[in-house]
Amino acid sequence: MSVFESSNFANHESVHFFNDPASGLRSVIAVHSTRRGPAAGGTRLWQYVSDEAALLDVLNLSRAMSYKNAMADIPFGGGKAVILRPSGDFDREKLFTAYGKAVDSLGGKYCTAEDVGVGPDDMKAVRAQTRFVAGLTDGEAASGDPSPVTADGVFRGLHVAAEHALQTQSLKGLRVAVQGLGHVGYHLCYLLHKAGAKLWVADINQTVIDKAKDQFGAIAVSTDDIHSQDVDIFAPCALGGAINSDTIDEIKTKIVGGAANNQLATSELGSALKERGILYCPDYVINGGGIINVAAELSGSYDPKWVDGKLDGLKVTLAEIFNRAKQEHRPTNEIADEMAEDRIFGHHYSRAS
Repeated sequence: MSVFESSNFANHESVHFFNDPASGLRSVIAVHSTRRGPAAGGTRLWQYVSDEAALLDVLNLSRAMSYKNAMADIPFGGGKAVILRPSGDFDREKLFTAYGKAVDSLGGKYCTAEDVGVGPDDMKAVRAQTRFVAGLTDGEAASGDPSPVTADGVFRGLHVAAEHALQTQSLKGLRVAVQGLGHVGYHLCYLLHKAGAKLWVADINQTVIDKAKDQFGAIAVSTDDIHSQDVDIFAPCALGGAINSDTIDEIKTKIVGGAANNQLATSELGSALKERGILYCPDYVINGGGIINVAAELSGSYDPKWVDGKLDGLKVTLAEIFNRAKQEHRPTNEIADEMAEDRIFGHHYSRAS
């Protein structure tokens, strides 16, 4: 694959490959933009089917982080990292120690935190090698796993979506299908249950499904069918591409909004959702809570009030997107992209340039 000619490359500033046979580290760090500040985005540990799949994933995620950080109105550009999970047993601390050295070698161009498959203990190993890291459990500005803050942002965003699409300011009694019960998805279920919503859930981990059934009275659904439930809200909180050519015609909800990144397999699917009367909450806007929390840590002095204010700012931004989309008769993802590009590149930015 020609990286520079790929549409996924999307004018990245730089892409860095790291290999350390002693620890098993094989990693790609993508820096999409530093126009608004150092690139910031989480690190994903995943068992990819190929090196190419890992590269495509990190490029798409990195570009989305530029847009996410701009829409969250924080002083960071966009970047992302993936670590190809070693096969078999491996020394996790050794792996993330090597990764920390890789991050540090970029001299602050990229700042990292947790993403899928990575936790606070991993970030502790990274922190031993570099200061360009957040998501820590100890230290002056530490706030731990940002997942609950991501879930809080999604929860607040769903209130805005419900008001626009369902003409209600309450989530009580609404039916919500949650796809993926990782750290973010499960906490979102907690918030939704507390608000009185009825839950349908799916995950590959049966233990967490059983826990959700016991704690929230959730109805378990297979991972193949969660998207097609007859509910008010579909909340993708697993990996990307939940809305694709296979699922689009089976979605029965009025709102799509969740914590997953890159929920639309292609941007054209935003138009397909609009045509079906489904309100789509652009993923990199509604799931911006985690990176807001990371930004607070990276500032060196964590301020919960600042985080809370930024989360409320996401609600204002979502409302603006929904209103513009309605007034201009356009898909919400197109409106969000234009707003993000204006914030990153200026009002004279052209996608064709």
